[in-house]
Amino acid sequence: MRGKMPVLATVAAGVIGVVAGGWPAVRGGVPGGGPASSVRTELSAVLADQEWERPKPGTWTPPKPDPSGLPPIITNIPTQEKVVFLTIDDGYEYDPEFVNIVRREKVPIMTFLTTVYVKNQGQYFWALRNAGSRMENHTVSHKNMRALSAEGQRQQICDASDTIARQYGRRPEIFRPPFGAQNDITRQVAKECGIKSILLWSAEYYNGTTSPRGVRDAFVRGDGGQGFKPGDIVLMHFRKGLAGQLQTILGWIRQQGFRPAAVENYLPRSLGGNAPG
Repeated sequence: MRGKMPVLATVAAGVIGVVAGGWPAVRGGVPGGGPASSVRTELSAVLADQEWERPKPGTWTPPKPDPSGLPPIITNIPTQEKVVFLTIDDGYEYDPEFVNIVRREKVPIMTFLTTVYVKNQGQYFWALRNAGSRMENHTVSHKNMRALSAEGQRQQICDASDTIARQYGRRPEIFRPPFGAQNDITRQVAKECGIKSILLWSAEYYNGTTSPRGVRDAFVRGDGGQGFKPGDIVLMHFRKGLAGQLQTILGWIRQQGFRPAAVENYLPRSLGGNAPG
């Protein structure tokens, strides 16, 4: 047809663009509407998430839904395997070498994106998504949920999910509140926004900053222990020097006989993951 590019050709062009490391920033439009949304949906199907190794049957205990029906709060995954889960918050530094390492070394990570940082950086996070990272919800502008009304929390969570769905072709189902701060209102609002679980952490790598005790680049467990434990969910942040910091923690993980694993493969579908249930 004259004057129009066939959808298949458009999708193919999009694949070439993303493989090359970029995708044009989304401008206007609403989720689920219009030709651009249709093309993005088809492109998302072509660029399915990286297939990471799944847990062996009987080696882990999947988290359970909360009896209240609200998204459960998860801080670690009980497992017999020596695996840890790397999660990275915010998104205000854009280190291309970090993406190269994730792709080259096939490192499963989960990104919790604060969507104010997506503006003008759609290509960077598309490249990261194409390397295998899920884009999950970390609010619009990193506000403390406990300090906000229900409507304020709804705006922070729902609007962030809308942006991520529009930009990356999949609506988040996992939420991480800034600072780990949340309450029952947070959980109720998160559910209304399509969130199935709230993922916190059991340990933090203070990459590019100092721990509460003033130690730079420290690894701190929430239980006060040392080193990694099977099923740890590790918190990191997008900070200057992230590529080198990732190499550092990968070295620590391997020295202790562990490996990074994809947390979504250890969460049941009912909680936003890929596992049965």
